[in-house]
Amino acid sequence: MYDFLLTPEEAALKREAREFVRTEITSDFLRRMDNNDITYPREFVEKLAERNLRGIRFPKRYGGREMSWVAEVAATEEIGCLGMALGCAFVMPSIVGEALNTFGTEEQKEKYLKPYLEGKLVAAEALTEPRGGSDFFGATTRAVLDGDHFTLTGQKRFVVGAEGADFFVVYCRTNFDPNCHKYQRLSLLIVEKGPGVETEYLYGLMGCKGGGTGRLVFRDVKVPKENLVGELHSGALCFNQMMIPERLTSAAGCLGMWGALDLAVRYSTRRKAFGRHIRDFQAVSFMVAESVTQLDAARGLAYLAARAVDENYPYARRLVSEAKSFATQSAWNIVNNAMQIMGGIGYTDVYPIERALRDTRLAMIWTGTSQIMNLLIQHEYYNQVLDPAYDRRKMEKDAMHPDESERCYTDEDMWEVHNQPAPRRSI
Repeated sequence: MYDFLLTPEEAALKREAREFVRTEITSDFLRRMDNNDITYPREFVEKLAERNLRGIRFPKRYGGREMSWVAEVAATEEIGCLGMALGCAFVMPSIVGEALNTFGTEEQKEKYLKPYLEGKLVAAEALTEPRGGSDFFGATTRAVLDGDHFTLTGQKRFVVGAEGADFFVVYCRTNFDPNCHKYQRLSLLIVEKGPGVETEYLYGLMGCKGGGTGRLVFRDVKVPKENLVGELHSGALCFNQMMIPERLTSAAGCLGMWGALDLAVRYSTRRKAFGRHIRDFQAVSFMVAESVTQLDAARGLAYLAARAVDENYPYARRLVSEAKSFATQSAWNIVNNAMQIMGGIGYTDVYPIERALRDTRLAMIWTGTSQIMNLLIQHEYYNQVLDPAYDRRKMEKDAMHPDESERCYTDEDMWEVHNQPAPRRSI
């Protein structure tokens, strides 16, 4: 983002993150991750903690910086050029930390949140199930309360950090009343890795490799009652809150496609064809123009959404969904344009564009598909426009001939019109 839109503190954090990705992360480290030689980037997590780059928004007493959402988006944009797996490892404290900081007890914050932000523990979110996908409230993982503990059984899939995490925040069904509302079915538990918690499968992913993404299986796991996050059966409340960091960090991370675009721009100033640098051909330079425009538009929407959350704007969730949908699609367009500019060599592993393309495809699927984002966006916008308190000008009366007899919305309207004399008017 452009620093003139940031406070001095936010701009300084952005520069810290930029310096971190330039000096702390080697190309060999990225290659080993993409080759699956690293199953979870714990070294990266520890380096972030050394720089106090975890938990940017959370209280200082737990190891955070007490900064804004805008600051976090600014830092995430810089980290995003390292790829989706490291970007996810960077933002996971924002997601898990949101639940612990907002709904957790003081004891939970001291035991889990503080060492997590200090890099002493690694955490992951266990949300998706083999049969669930976007049907979150249809979760079948069960936690039965029995005295001072829950007994947890079930499975979760696509858990980033399943291999590598020390504890998980797990959504599970705790209310078995068949008549209960779906929003009253689930609870959120902190589950430590231990007996009965097994990573049974590591996914062979197209991209986003090295993040330890796998399937978790819980076999009669005893979870202390004090590990319940928030109130019993209030998992929906936790989920709705956590979707803000889930989706806003996805948007922010995709801004990291500036790296692929920069690469293509530098390439186009060196590569010659027909006796000219290829940047001199409109077919190439216009793809650059289109890409940087989309990148700036995605930046604007992501930072707008971040500011909306900071200011408790009532329709912030819609803006977050818009940012997630638009930024992820823009990232996909940008990396495809970068590959097109570079031609055949961009399709090989001589350059990292092919890795960026493999990584970016996932962004339009995880944390809610683009189609789910559209569902949320339209729902929120309908609610906003149809709210009786909505006080903007209504254009209906601005027509040249605002003839109410022609404004038929239902069959009943049509019947009424056809049984009345037509009004006279001059044209």
